[in-house]
Amino acid sequence: MKDFMMIFIGADYQELGLSPEELQGRMGKWMAWGEKMGAQGILKGGEALVPKIKRIIGKDRTVSDGPFADSKEIVGGYYIVTAEDADKVVEIAQDYPDYDLGGTVEIREVMVFDR
Repeated sequence: MKDFMMIFIGADYQELGLSPEELQGRMGKWMAWGEKMGAQGILKGGEALVPKIKRIIGKDRTVSDGPFADSKEIVGGYYIVTAEDADKVVEIAQDYPDYDLGGTVEIREVMVFDR
């Protein structure tokens, strides 16, 4: 078994203008998905991320504050799951709640270094 990070990319809920009821319904879908993975014993952790960004760039380490105009989508959060391979994580990601909002799931295997 390997660890994989599912990175969630999509629009900021606040910018979408979701009503409190819509936001509550969406959070319910997220909670149900997390509970489903927890019950299966595959969810190792994860968090939602706020849209405010600090970016450090280049050898001069220039610091910029965002969100940035060139970023129409934000990384909204991540989960780390345990699975046999990336194809299995693709199956797990089918329940991602934000596909209907144009959201994207990026799947990356967590690299393990010998210690």
